[in-house]
Amino acid sequence: MKKVFLSVIAVLALTFGMNAQEGFSAGAFIGVPVSGSDYATFSIGADVTYLFEINEKFSVGPTTGFSHSFGDDRIYYDNNGAYNVDDPFQYVPIAGAGRFNINEMFTVGLDLGYAVGINDDNDGGFYYRPMFGYNINDMIQLNASYRGISLGDANRVYYGNYYYDYGYTGSFGIFSVGATFSF
Repeated sequence: MKKVFLSVIAVLALTFGMNAQEGFSAGAFIGVPVSGSDYATFSIGADVTYLFEINEKFSVGPTTGFSHSFGDDRIYYDNNGAYNVDDPFQYVPIAGAGRFNINEMFTVGLDLGYAVGINDDNDGGFYYRPMFGYNINDMIQLNASYRGISLGDANRVYYGNYYYDYGYTGSFGIFSVGATFSF
């Protein structure tokens, strides 16, 4: 009798746990640059998030991940002149995530934080990610998002009558689609 009782408790806990919008999730995405496209041609990455349920519709929590954008040929200037580079653009976002469940099928959200630049001459910047998700079931979500980074002008040098970029400047944005799996 004790085993049956514990089995029923375990099944109920798992059932109710799956319906909650809190917990750990991980996903992957592919994307194309839509702003700052002179830096990259194609992007791939992964995200991990842990959400805490505030109420039935709204959850918040930390999120991080990794994004790798394959480099596009661009001109690089330094004291020795100009030359072509095709370095990748890589960053690790460290952000807070908010998710609002419109209904059982659709979710909207926003991530805000800082993108830590990983590759050379990438100082990172303010990170933002509005997203829209379609929940296939309690554990799988397809989503589309815009991943933006405001890089600033920290890597821009004024020489004569011209500005020269010796790193990443301005803004960088990716339109991405992916899938997220909740655990």
